[in-house]
Amino acid sequence: MKIKAIKASQTWQIRHEVMWPDQPFEFVQLEEDVLGLHFGVFIAEKLVAIVSCFVNNNELQFRKLATLEEYQGKGIGSELVKYILKLAKEKNLKKVWCNARSSKKSFYEKFGLIDTHQTFRKAGQEFTIMKVLL
Repeated sequence: MKIKAIKASQTWQIRHEVMWPDQPFEFVQLEEDVLGLHFGVFIAEKLVAIVSCFVNNNELQFRKLATLEEYQGKGIGSELVKYILKLAKEKNLKKVWCNARSSKKSFYEKFGLIDTHQTFRKAGQEFTIMKVLL
């Protein structure tokens, strides 16, 4: 398993397939993608997981963390979250946060992210904002 920087366009297929398969492909393409840092996990040269990070002021927001279904449950997403937290500390950022699907809240809690109880809905999914101060 190797984590490396990728282009925004390399995240779109996995975002679509894993997170929003019922939406048009364009739904997963963010206007702000051009401003982000994008990372992928490769196993034997195959891209199997992705995440996009956006730094603003002293904060890092990560978005669209997704792992191909056949690779889920193997610790790949956990490695990406650890990588993001390490990156934020190296950049001396003060906060890391995400809009987590409410059903995935316990996954993020394992890494010290706390539910702010600020929730919203998007395309039929409920989200909660989670954060950790560094």
